[in-house]
Amino acid sequence: MLRTKIAGIGYYVPEKVVTNHDLTKVMDTTDEWIQERTGIVERRYGKKHEETTTTMAARAAEVAIERAGISKEDIDFIIFATLSPDFYFPGCGVLLQRELGITNSEAGALDIRNQCSGFVYGLSVGDQFVRSGMYKNILLVGSEMHSMGLDFSTRGRNVTVIFGDGAGAVILQPTEEEGRGILSTALHSDGTYAEKLAFVCPGAHGGYHDKYIEETPDYGFPDVEYGEMFITERMMETGMLFPNMEGQFVFKMAVQKFPEVILETLDKAGLKKEDINMLIPHQANLRISQFVQRRMGLRDDQIWNNIQKFGNTTAASIPIALCEAVEAGAVKKGDVVCLAAFGSGFTWGGAVIRW
Repeated sequence: MLRTKIAGIGYYVPEKVVTNHDLTKVMDTTDEWIQERTGIVERRYGKKHEETTTTMAARAAEVAIERAGISKEDIDFIIFATLSPDFYFPGCGVLLQRELGITNSEAGALDIRNQCSGFVYGLSVGDQFVRSGMYKNILLVGSEMHSMGLDFSTRGRNVTVIFGDGAGAVILQPTEEEGRGILSTALHSDGTYAEKLAFVCPGAHGGYHDKYIEETPDYGFPDVEYGEMFITERMMETGMLFPNMEGQFVFKMAVQKFPEVILETLDKAGLKKEDINMLIPHQANLRISQFVQRRMGLRDDQIWNNIQKFGNTTAASIPIALCEAVEAGAVKKGDVVCLAAFGSGFTWGGAVIRW
């Protein structure tokens, strides 16, 4: 029976390091305040006008392709997960194809907009394609350029201090090796509280969703003019052009869903939490990861955290952390690796892999 293995993995983070102390120069915050609430010490920001979500993805993809022992031309499908695409449209999948110089190939490209859960969703989708025999070399990427869309003022500090830029990529291939590869995945969503963590404007809602955001004044909708899908003066004046998050609510949901989906994927794979060699959680918040670690009864060497130095890179955080763990020798062949993510939507998911 065919299973899906990760044949190659790579990541890329920009050179520029932005510390908590750097952020104190543009907003009312402190290093202690940020570390206490998030565990973050520093993050990376891409070079403006030189790096994009797509270019970072290409650098990570090149490493993964080389490690998989294939050429770019062998890629027969691209899955690109991001919440910070280069353009509103088209998606980054085709831009990555162009950046890699494989536009003459017959590869298809799929863009996934599941934010923090994007990589796990992409992994599950790619797994089905490989198991069915449809594709043999899938390039799955998670990449984010958050720094281009954050509010660098005291108004936006609760969100801005959390996020960083980076990209991670894997090559998915079929394997018949007994017990190896992706053993199970689980995907979930609940749109009830979508506005609790959202980037509402610009959008094609014409103001409809503003009523769900308490901080947004009443502008007299539905007397809105056409053109609200794109940037307006009103959006600029009110700070609606930036992400918003109700942090405590998101935290409570995350610490509930993380353990649930981990146990679910383990059960589907016929395993127990005692079988976990390494847990790679989406790097949402170090406090969330530590809570999950305690709930699962895992030792420090059974969970990989790098949010301290990279911040939250959403769709890129799991592949970056997984690649780091592999390079450090913390993940070895035969290990049971569990991935889990929770984010905007809300969406959450998990996967169990026999490395």
